Amino acid sequence: MAKQAENFLMYKGKPLVRKGNTLYYGNMQDEYVIMLSIMDSHEVNGIQIADKVVVQLLNTDPTVNPLEAVAKRSEKKGLWAAMDIGSVWLERALQHAEE
Repeated sequence: MAKQAENFLMYKGKPLVRKGNTLYYGNMQDEYVIMLSIMDSHEVNGIQIADKVVVQLLNTDPTVNPLEAVAKRSEKKGLWAAMDIGSVWLERALQHAEE
């Protein structure tokens, strides 16, 4: 039986996957990904809106100590600001990894 390709939501050409209040942005086969953790939110018209989001640039190498895997970390107000800085960090880290 052939494995079917999963359809992921894409943002700027990279997968964006959500599990609860945690989002992962990037390809897990790349050297780095972004992890976004929604720490606080509020409700507007029945929809939860992120207030406080922790952004982390993570090294995906399984041999790296998990405590040392966090290359960068920041806290942002709102998901948009978190995605904005996270996408810049990821692009720069992946470009630097190729050099």
